[in-house]
Amino acid sequence: MKLEIARGLFLVGALSVTALAAAAWQEPAPQVVDLVSCADQRCPAVSSRHAVDRPVSADSDNLVLLIFGLSHAMKGAQ
Repeated sequence: MKLEIARGLFLVGALSVTALAAAAWQEPAPQVVDLVSCADQRCPAVSSRHAVDRPVSADSDNLVLLIFGLSHAMKGAQ
């Protein structure tokens, strides 16, 4: 078998494996789950009677700033 034919068959095989892998790789798209979209089926959404609005405290802002600062400190160390 000539070298050109072997290269062509290898290229066709590699492209077919890549195409099959791309076709099989289907991740679900991110979506918002709410009660309206799940009216007909069972859904992991929280019912409205269990939903509680909690006030945001200043501590959560400090925690976000701490995590942000730590992540940037780790980037500087690399």
